[in-house]
Amino acid sequence: MDVVTTKEPSRPTPAPEPGRPGAGGRLWAAARYALPALAVYAVIRLVGVLSVSLWARNVGMSLGERLTRADGNWYLAIAQHGYDGYEKTQSNMAFFPLYPGLTAGLDRISPFSPREAALIVAWLAALAAAWGLFAIGAHLHDRRTGVLLAALWAAMPHGVVESMGYSESLFTALAAWTLYALLRRRWLTAGVVCLFAGLTRPTASSLIPVVVLAALLAIVRRRDGWRPWVALLLAPAGWLAYLAWVGARTGRPDGWFHIQSAGWGTTFDFGVYTVERGQQALVQVAALPLLVVTVVALLSIMFFVLSALDRQPWQLLLYSGLLLLTTLGAAGYYHSKARFLLPAFPLLLPAAVGLARAGWARAATVLVTLTAFSAYFGGYLLLIWTKSP
Repeated sequence: MDVVTTKEPSRPTPAPEPGRPGAGGRLWAAARYALPALAVYAVIRLVGVLSVSLWARNVGMSLGERLTRADGNWYLAIAQHGYDGYEKTQSNMAFFPLYPGLTAGLDRISPFSPREAALIVAWLAALAAAWGLFAIGAHLHDRRTGVLLAALWAAMPHGVVESMGYSESLFTALAAWTLYALLRRRWLTAGVVCLFAGLTRPTASSLIPVVVLAALLAIVRRRDGWRPWVALLLAPAGWLAYLAWVGARTGRPDGWFHIQSAGWGTTFDFGVYTVERGQQALVQVAALPLLVVTVVALLSIMFFVLSALDRQPWQLLLYSGLLLLTTLGAAGYYHSKARFLLPAFPLLLPAAVGLARAGWARAATVLVTLTAFSAYFGGYLLLIWTKSP
């Protein structure tokens, strides 16, 4: 008797569950989301640089040399020759090492000259900063606010510095991504990025307390496990390490602060010097940059109050407040205080939110006007003004 066997029908293979995209995919998606902000930022800065270029050509000056003048030459010297001895009147150990270090690294591995490498690092850092500003604006409000926040930063009166061989763009990028990481409770990222910020500019002293306080609050509330502890330890490490290195080189624990006061004439007097110079700029015949610095300082205070009234996240408020305090409270270099405030980007959030609600037509009108003045003033700072911007 034949036995007929029947074959069970095969079950369909289940489709794989969609997984999370890899790191590369997430980065690409984030870049596409931020593309309008990066494009607007690049256009505004391109207008500024082209304006300076045309102006420089008409007066027979080199654009590259003007974009790396003053402090830019100090950074180039560090990138090419390292730090000098403490016995010099103005020691270049006053300048923190990350920006000249990146410049030196790019110079060694690329066909670019040191000057070109310095500008490329600054330009890439500026784009990273614009991306960070967009990320914060979009996270707290919406995409339009993020785009306008990046655009307003590009069109600042001293926006040309963002395209120069200076460390402000790099520090702003690191500060923005540190604060974004804090807002998202990404402790390891915040700690690591803040560490690098501490190697970039002394004003990391305004950023480090924000990370430390946020980590302490998380620890007290027993949130996120061991990660806040790591951020707490990493955040001040870069800043303290460089100060310790300068102290060892100079043979005194306060070596860096001594260089600042004795060599560069920078001390802290709780704003007495700033108020006196601001009064002089308002009641006497003053150079245009001094008037602009005075207006920027007053507007910065106003926008800080507006930020507080808008109930901006305390992390941003504390960072802006400390940066205002350390900048306006320091004596010396009044003409550069508006440049020193470039990393205080959270102060622009009230304006970005207001423009976002006003609509694109009104926002574009404001941005075009600001861009035109920024382009002119950038040329003035580089080609007419004889001191550092």
